[in-house]
Amino acid sequence: MATRANQPKIRWDRMVHFNTSESYSDRRILKITFRVCIGVWLDCARERLQGGGVDLSILQRPRRIRRSENLRRLVRETRLHTEDLIWPLFVHAVDTDHSVESMPGVSRRSLDSLLVACEEAQQLGIPAVAIFPCIEGSLKNTKGTYAHKDSNILYRAVREIKKRFPELLVITDVALDPYTSHGHDGILSEDGASVENDTTVEALCRLAVQEAAAGADIVAPSDMMDGRVGEIRRALDMAGFQETAIMSYAAKYSSAYYGPFRDAVGSQIGKDAISKATYQMDPSNAREAIREVLLDVEQGADVVMVKPAGPYLDIIRSVRDAITIPLAAYQVSGEYAQIHAAAKLGWLDYERTRDESLLAIKRAGADMILTYFAPEVAARLRN
Repeated sequence: MATRANQPKIRWDRMVHFNTSESYSDRRILKITFRVCIGVWLDCARERLQGGGVDLSILQRPRRIRRSENLRRLVRETRLHTEDLIWPLFVHAVDTDHSVESMPGVSRRSLDSLLVACEEAQQLGIPAVAIFPCIEGSLKNTKGTYAHKDSNILYRAVREIKKRFPELLVITDVALDPYTSHGHDGILSEDGASVENDTTVEALCRLAVQEAAAGADIVAPSDMMDGRVGEIRRALDMAGFQETAIMSYAAKYSSAYYGPFRDAVGSQIGKDAISKATYQMDPSNAREAIREVLLDVEQGADVVMVKPAGPYLDIIRSVRDAITIPLAAYQVSGEYAQIHAAAKLGWLDYERTRDESLLAIKRAGADMILTYFAPEVAARLRN
């Protein structure tokens, strides 16, 4: 530690300027006084650095309002509510439930089991469920025509839910990937080299109208075809479904986080197939998300969505700042699975990580969150 003996010499005469008219003795007294003051200040500073008595004159102390749980609650800026949650559910035309191995606690449900889940959602106060059909492979083809069959389990499920629980909001997915044999969200060109935009949009319009006719409160196009929101809006209006809302997957990224979902609905594509990056967004792009969102708002979307959520909090914030309509975010299957996996290995506290992940999405600007954690979080919030 430095001592006064080995400290560099300070030229006090250069630091303090004196009036030349003062006497020599006055100037000397002032110099001595100044040196004493500086010495005292240095001694105090050394004591503080050595852990001695500290008496800082700090006016702003943010820790004051963190010192108790009630204080922290009082000043909390963001809160998660049950009303913010949407529960995604999978249904198949089988009498038993099949667990999704990559998504602990999630199953492809029978229709009866789906209705039990919907009853649970209503009892917990969850306002909406999003229904995704799991279609048997033998019913799929390259154009996804089973999507329009009256026997489609999706239509049966929606009708039964609205019959039993009319107040529970039902959101349906408008996309062809559950129905196509190649796993893409649309119809392929004749040479199989690309997903045809306009032909796919025509099929999506028909699908959206059929979902609305079955009783869907909100249709949610997730395909990322250009212009589909405006065409679906016109199709719904012409069919008399002016009150059916559109939740657009406006900024849906070509993400690696969708893997477990594709296991659940059986929409995996082959390794040598066309990349979904030809229609879903590049994870590198942020400004493009604003363009996509504004286009969907202009075309009549009632709610827009960012997907995935957790890895794209910056996009959620940017979109929130750019629009005034409601914003949804989808905490996707990969986000759900990685929290479960890390918690199982003892690397993370399951409940705290789960809750923090949802709070971060809400804090970034999402008005509503699609999450597989919905029932357990709703139960915690209720208690």
